[in-house]
This record gives sequence, structure tokens and C-alpha cells, in this order.
Amino acid sequence: MTDPLGATVDTVPTQGARDASWFGHPAQLARLFTTEAMERFGYYGMRALLTLYLAQHFLFSDTTTTGLYGGFTALVYLTPLIGGMMADRFLGSKRSVKFGAILMSLGYAVLCFSSTGGAAKPYATIEGTRYEVTVEGSGEARKQYVTDQGATLRIKGNEDKTVSLLREDGSEARRVPAGGFEAGGERNPLYTFLLIVGLSFVTVGNGFFKPNISTIVGELYEQGDRRRDAGFTIFYMGINLGSLFSQILCPLLAVGMGSWGGLGWWAGFALAAAGMAVSWLLFQFDGGKLNGYGERPAGANPSRDMLVYIGAIMAIPLAYLLFANLMAYVKPPAGSGLIGYIMSLPIMGKIMFGTFLVAIPGILLWSWRNGDKREFEMMVAAIVLITFNTVFWTLFEQAGSSLTLFADRNTDMSVFGLFSITAGQTQFFNAFFIVLFAPLFSILWGALAKRGMEPGIPVKFGIALVGVGAGFLFLVWGAQFAGANYKVGLWWLAGLYMIHSMAELCISPVGLSMVTKLSIARIVGLMMGTWFLSIAVAQYVAGVVAQFASVETVGGEVTNLKVSLDTYVGVFQTIGEVSAVIGLILLALSVPLKRLMHGVK
Repeated sequence: MTDPLGATVDTVPTQGARDASWFGHPAQLARLFTTEAMERFGYYGMRALLTLYLAQHFLFSDTTTTGLYGGFTALVYLTPLIGGMMADRFLGSKRSVKFGAILMSLGYAVLCFSSTGGAAKPYATIEGTRYEVTVEGSGEARKQYVTDQGATLRIKGNEDKTVSLLREDGSEARRVPAGGFEAGGERNPLYTFLLIVGLSFVTVGNGFFKPNISTIVGELYEQGDRRRDAGFTIFYMGINLGSLFSQILCPLLAVGMGSWGGLGWWAGFALAAAGMAVSWLLFQFDGGKLNGYGERPAGANPSRDMLVYIGAIMAIPLAYLLFANLMAYVKPPAGSGLIGYIMSLPIMGKIMFGTFLVAIPGILLWSWRNGDKREFEMMVAAIVLITFNTVFWTLFEQAGSSLTLFADRNTDMSVFGLFSITAGQTQFFNAFFIVLFAPLFSILWGALAKRGMEPGIPVKFGIALVGVGAGFLFLVWGAQFAGANYKVGLWWLAGLYMIHSMAELCISPVGLSMVTKLSIARIVGLMMGTWFLSIAVAQYVAGVVAQFASVETVGGEVTNLKVSLDTYVGVFQTIGEVSAVIGLILLALSVPLKRLMHGVK
């Protein structure tokens, strides 16, 4: 998993590289590597649980679940802009990382406590009347019932969107017309509050941690040191190793595996919190290994530190309000049109889209007025690639939302018939394939470069978009072989992640490097901000796209697996075809873009 926030960025070092003693690199890299690995262990372990936790424990609808997940990941990629600025002007990278680690660890701990109040109680509103829902069994044997006039009736969704209430002998006692059945969950307000508070802590803490530990890595190397890129490659291997193990272990503790039902959601979040706490300990008690790196910027007043900390804590209620607003989102009625849709967007959506739509033409206008022809053309190329990058991450980031729900509902999780994994654990495939293929891609690009055949940046971006589309179409193809239980074999889903991982390696490692090379020097910082904004917008839109795959659930379970499978296949096929077409368009544009880039590779 090549984290978009973790691409290589050239920084001006404040210290020379020390004696190489760790794989030919400064010894401090080992400490930063393990710190980052444990931080990502916590984050991706929590992320592997989040969608399922929202849908199965709190019984949020698919629309709310995917919208909240998308909003959370969007803020995670947006807050580093502010956290990086606070470090550059006031705290320094080292203090920022420590502060962010504390906030994130507290956030995971709060999420742990949010699960201790018991799951939401399911109910159904049938043609205006509320009925309590009881759930029996687990897995494929799980069934939902309502009691109507003393009779216990099983709930069964139909392909025409109606709902049948069945007697014990299977005969239909009542058929509820489409739109007349609405499932819900009665949630404890305190634990719902803790859920959103926990996410808010993680969001703000990530803003301080994520960008600044990368900056310290850059400080280990003198300007022009050829080991820099290799050092970042080693460092970002920590991302993949940390996420690989956590995406197996956290779901294992939370929901178990096979016949073992796990310890509960609290255990998965507790493990994430423990991983984050270890990350803080490694950094806080470094034995002086990082002395001289990531220090407070020259001229910064230490007395302002407390103001920064207070401001960050005050931002937590702001994040809470944004999340609460997302939870209250209701889709506009059919026929509202584009204006109606925009007006109904949550506050976060308005902020994301509004800022992006103003920033893109604004930057181009400034470049046209203040740069020469060559600079302007390079900026046009950068903006085009940033826009296509937004499309890529929008579709790629279905992994944590719609693809996880698909794994839970319509995937046979058996591994060679020997044991079964959980839906949350399927997210480990991406990290596994990144670890497997990253060295091979590095060798491939190097070999092609020696022969003058390495693809340019636009071609790599185009291949990535075609690849993400091909991954979805591969899964759609596999859905044709679904069994009588409407479940697709696990290996079709693993194949999607393999294709997506190879696509990711074509776009993520070169992203920020591309921005620094094409941007006008005077606004390179602003362009970096625009790049991160594009990823944040993509995360939010990914949640919106996932909402199109929403299906009817009762007590956290779908009422008709065939309808569920058909819905996912339809959405995934559309995503795959659109992504492939957009990728081909970018490949066609690669020649004029290459001219606009004026030799930048």
C-alpha cells in the first residue's frame, strides 16, 4: 500500500547524513522505519474494521456507512496540510510527530470504548409502524424476524424491492411494497458520541504525525545525496509491513476467524491503540538518536507551542461537527437535478468541491499571468495530471468501503477449503501485493530506463487508470461463476487487489515528485497543497461512489443476496468501464502532455 501521503518529497536538510550503518543508510532511518510501521499498524488496523463496525455494530445504513467512511478518510488526507504548516512555522517536525501520536492513540482508545455499550438494537418501520427485529444465527444461517400480531415472521427481500414476511412454513404472510420497509438501529447516544470523538482525534492527530515524520527522513540526507530515494523506499516499506500485519490481526481479534467468534470490536481497536502507543514510545524515547533532526525552526517562539496544541484540540469539535453533519445526510429526492444535489451536499462536500473547483482555475490563471510560456505549459500539465490522479484514487479507494461490504456479503471467504478469513482481512491483499511487486517494478523501471524505454509520467498515470478499471472488470467477470448462494470465490477478489496494486505502483511513487518538477518554484508549496487536496476530494467522492452500491440491510445483514450481488456487479462494471475509458483518454493525451512538460520525466 503505497500511501499517497508518503511519496518522496525533496526537503532541505538541516543536518548532514551521519555514518551509514543500516543497510548503507543513516542509522536514524531504522528508528523512523519502525516508528512509521507501528503508526501504520494502528491506522490500517483500525481502517480494516471501520466500515464493518459502522454497518454491523451501529447498524448504520450503507449510505451513512460509506459516506462517513469517505468523509473520515478525506479529512485524514486534508489535515496534513495544516499539520505540516504548524511544524514548519512553530513546533518543528519532532514535536509535531509526538503530539500527533498521542492524539491518534487516544482516538483509537476512544473507539475501543465506543464498542463497550453493546450493539445497536435493530428495528424496522413497515408502512409507518415500528416493529422490533430479532436476529438469529450467524453467517449464511443468519435470519431476521419481526413479530406481527403475535406471529413471528422472517424478513426476506425480493428482487423487485418489495419485502416478504414469511411464516414458519415459508408461506408469505404479508408483502410490503417497495419503499414501505425501512430498517434502522436504536443506538446509544453516548457511544455514538464516542465513535465520532474517536474519529475526530485520529483525524487531527494524523495531520500532525503523517507529513512530519517524512520530513525528518528527508533531513537524514544531504542535498544531492543519491541514497535519498532508496532511503524513502525503505522507509515506505514500513507502511506496507505495518498495514499488512494489522489488517490480519485487528479483524482477527475483533470478529474472529472460522468457528472462533473473536473477542469483540473493542479488542481490534485496542490492538490499533497499542500499535500507535508503541510508535509514540519509539519516537519519544529514541535514546538521542534523532537529536538535531526535526527541531524547532530557527526564530520560532517556544511560547507559542501551547497555542498550537490548544488550537489543535479545539479543532476536534470542528471535526466532530463535520462528521455529525455527514451522518445526518439524506439523499435528495429523484429529479432534484444538479443544483438540488449540490445544495443537499453535506458541509464537508461543499468545502471539498468548492475549494478544488476554485483552486484549479485560480492556479492556472495565476500561472498564465505571472509565468512565462514554458512555466505555464508545465503548470497545465501538472493540473491535468492532478485531476486524473483524483479520478484514480476515487475508484481505487473503494477498497475500504464498497469492496469490504462486498467481501462480507457476496464473497466466499474460504481459503482452499481449509479455513476462512473475514471481510476486514481482505484489505491485507493490497499491502501484500505492494510488498511483493514494489521491488520488481523498481527493477523493471530501472531496466527500461537504461534502454531509454521507461514510460513517461502521463503514460504511467494512464496505465494506472486502465489497471484500476481492469481490476473491477476482472471481479465482474468472476461474478458470473458465483455459486447458488450468490457468493463469488475469494480469489476473484484477491485478483482485483493484485491488479489494483500493480496499478497503484504506476502512479503513487511518482506523484509528489511530479508536482515538484512541474510547478513554478514560487508556488510549489501551493501546488503540494493542491495535490493533497485532490487526494482528499478523491477520498470523499469515493464514499459518494460507494453509496451507489448501497443495498437494503436489516440488523446489519442484507435481506436478499441476489439483489446485493446484482447491485455490486452493476456498480463495479460501471466503475471499471469508466476508469478504463478515462485511462485510455489520458494515454491519448500523453503525447501533447509530454510536449507541455518540456523534458520533465
